[in-house]
Amino acid sequence: MGLIKAIGGAVGGVLADQWKEFFYCDSMSAEVIAVKGQKRTSERSSNTKGEDNIISNGAVIAVADGQCMCIVEQGKVVEVCAEPGEFKYDTSTEPSIFAGKLGESILETFKTIGKRFTFGGDTGKDQRVYYFNTKELIGNKYGTPNPVPFRVVDERAGIDIDINIRCFGEYSYRLCDPILFYTNVCGNVAYQYRRTELESQLKSELLTALQPAFAKISAMGVRYSALPGHTMEMADALNDVLSAKWRDLRGIEIVSFGVSSVKAEEEDEKMIKELQRNAAFMDPTRAAAHLVGAQAEAMTSAAKNENAGPAMAFMGMNMAQTAGGVNAQNLYAMGQQQAAQQPKPASAAGSWTCSCGHANTGKFCTECGAKKPAEGWECECGTLNKGKFCMECGKKKPAGEPLYKCDKCGWEPEDPKNPPKFCPQCGDPFNDDDIK
Repeated sequence: MGLIKAIGGAVGGVLADQWKEFFYCDSMSAEVIAVKGQKRTSERSSNTKGEDNIISNGAVIAVADGQCMCIVEQGKVVEVCAEPGEFKYDTSTEPSIFAGKLGESILETFKTIGKRFTFGGDTGKDQRVYYFNTKELIGNKYGTPNPVPFRVVDERAGIDIDINIRCFGEYSYRLCDPILFYTNVCGNVAYQYRRTELESQLKSELLTALQPAFAKISAMGVRYSALPGHTMEMADALNDVLSAKWRDLRGIEIVSFGVSSVKAEEEDEKMIKELQRNAAFMDPTRAAAHLVGAQAEAMTSAAKNENAGPAMAFMGMNMAQTAGGVNAQNLYAMGQQQAAQQPKPASAAGSWTCSCGHANTGKFCTECGAKKPAEGWECECGTLNKGKFCMECGKKKPAGEPLYKCDKCGWEPEDPKNPPKFCPQCGDPFNDDDIK
């Protein structure tokens, strides 16, 4: 009886699996990463007794946009397709008389019947179709339960310190290598693999990678308060840190990284503001302005003091100034002295000012396109010269009162006929080379 049952099972199973299958996948939601393909069998279909995990030769598999299909045979990925459209599987090890040459298909069918008989009438084979969601998976929230170190660098204020910050937001990722994801993460799932199964692990690794990512962003000179404006740099930095675990191990990469809120500890914020304010007061003029404001506020408060009287308050303020404090006038004088000692930037050699007022160094104005005016005097032979004689024909420069212009920076005196001994802009002495 057992042999007869095995023969009947082998023959019946092979004949039932002769029909070609059509596999498809409904629209996958954002919560699903991978799902097993479905075999379409409607009321009019005669393919109702075929094995679930058997794909006949010539089967058709539909692939939609944002999906990647892979065929797994005996636990090994044998076919992959990420191009939308129809995929025909014509290299299956399960023969069908409806695909290929009839004679060869009939011969392979009898061989398959014999093979199934050795397995007691069962298939002895496992073939599956899996679909992967390659769209961007958005809405993954994150938050730092503990403060994350962040380096604050402000060269203007001379600040280079580490503070603790907390940040919250969302990130998105997508499958960049579905085969790697199947091999190392989901495997032969019975129905579907949802991203909630991976969410906790990804969030933990993301928060661990935030510290080196913040270090890269800080090295770029970005302040922690400006992090929401540098989300692309954050995504690149996180991908660099997580590439070994996510991209190379699981086939996942971060697409975007959004920062909703960044907050430093209250003590750190007060310290940064105090350091920046002290750096601003290194400028005597700013310090004087602050002192004038403080004195005005003190006068206003003294005028409102009915107990001590305004006169006593003003006397106390004057005594504080004369006891060794610096007054605003001294600070303003120091600021003016520093400004006078700073060297004025010299004009670039060979620069000239166009009639539109734009400074240039080339032969044409970068603002209006006008050509640089000719310098010197033009000889009768057409040669442009700067000296007293033509360098082409040797003729002497025509008589006339000389007009001077600095040949280094292009400065012209108010009276071009009577220049100073030295150019006030660059310090170059005036000589014959400066004659227009």
